[in-house]
Amino acid sequence: MPVEQDSSGYRWSDVPANRLRDALAESLAAFPRRSAELGDRKPAAVLIAIVDRDGKQGIWLTERSPGLRAHAGQLALPGGRLDPGEDAKAAALRELHEELGIELPRSAVLGLLDDYPTRSGYVMTPVVAWVGDPPPLTPNPAEVALVHWIPLSELDVPPRFAPAPGSDRPTIQLPMLGGHLHAPTAAILHQFREVALHRRPTRVDHMDQPRFAWE
Repeated sequence: MPVEQDSSGYRWSDVPANRLRDALAESLAAFPRRSAELGDRKPAAVLIAIVDRDGKQGIWLTERSPGLRAHAGQLALPGGRLDPGEDAKAAALRELHEELGIELPRSAVLGLLDDYPTRSGYVMTPVVAWVGDPPPLTPNPAEVALVHWIPLSELDVPPRFAPAPGSDRPTIQLPMLGGHLHAPTAAILHQFREVALHRRPTRVDHMDQPRFAWE
């Protein structure tokens, strides 16, 4: 769908497909990302994978397996905790391979977004990578029940903000797949939209999560 001219004067939808990878990398490189202190939280990484389908670009969202101990059945980006000796880029690429069977080189990484501290005890580092035309997916059924491909145009939508019971911070929701996507994934994808697609330096770490995501 068409994207309205925004205050930055930048329209990602006007970028030719063969230039989009470079344009996204330039947007991320110009963004002064913020890291967060771990404190008693654990480091984690998630991957925003830019994937071609029929000449259009989108991302993968997974539906977590119902057998998982935490956040079963929820929509999420591929990702997980960092292993010893890993940085966020290595962890995000490893998790993509473990969850979906897709192996990418480190050179596929376009950049990073702000760290997002979660209520469940993690500091999530969002990594953006370019997949292009992917090989067939082989989802790991122990972790992934379903994989959705979401066009970039469906990410480029205004969010909805709502109060969170027990919090003085708002939650963020994105309309998606016939319902609403919640933080932390919604917050991370909103920042991706603002920073990578529109070159607006937007922060999201003040946005809270719904109560069901606190544990």
